[in-house]
Amino acid sequence: MKLGHLGLHGIKMKLIKTLLVAYSLMVGTALADGGNNPAINELMSSYKLGAGDQIRIIVFREPDLSFETELTDAGTIIFPFLGEISAVGQTVGGLKDKITEGLNGRYIIDPKISISVVKYRQFYVNGEVARPGAFPYLPGLTVQKAIAMAGGFTDRAEKSRVEIIHEKDVSHKPVKETLDATVQPGDVVVVDESFF
Repeated sequence: MKLGHLGLHGIKMKLIKTLLVAYSLMVGTALADGGNNPAINELMSSYKLGAGDQIRIIVFREPDLSFETELTDAGTIIFPFLGEISAVGQTVGGLKDKITEGLNGRYIIDPKISISVVKYRQFYVNGEVARPGAFPYLPGLTVQKAIAMAGGFTDRAEKSRVEIIHEKDVSHKPVKETLDATVQPGDVVVVDESFF
């Protein structure tokens, strides 16, 4: 059977692109459905902010206090009246409580605040993949999806040996993971080379 001008590699690449588009649409729909997806809600409520995350802060009826900002390398933001606030390691809810407490009474009576993540910090894929590098994080990301975003395994890849260096692990020790393991922003997925 002839594969035509695309060849087997071209067909694989088209399949990967189709899967990525479908995954992006699925995540986008889940995030835009008004908070009706319990799995996404659980993920968002436990997500820890870090340097490079871009967030949107809305203080209702206070347009001068509503804006988008990116966490600095130190994981801080500058907020009017309150100055520099450390947001690294905080959940969106925790940061909201901190800003609410800072504004309440002194500047605004009973402030109503909403905070959401507009853009997540990147994750990285190294080793035996077609396109190693940095990629934009999407909620629900697994090792398998991360490798697909990096163009898939090379012919030399050891598919049974994939490791993650977790950003939150201060030792930066690679941990062997399955393809279903969760990838977080800032993590480094490493695909080793097969020796056989």
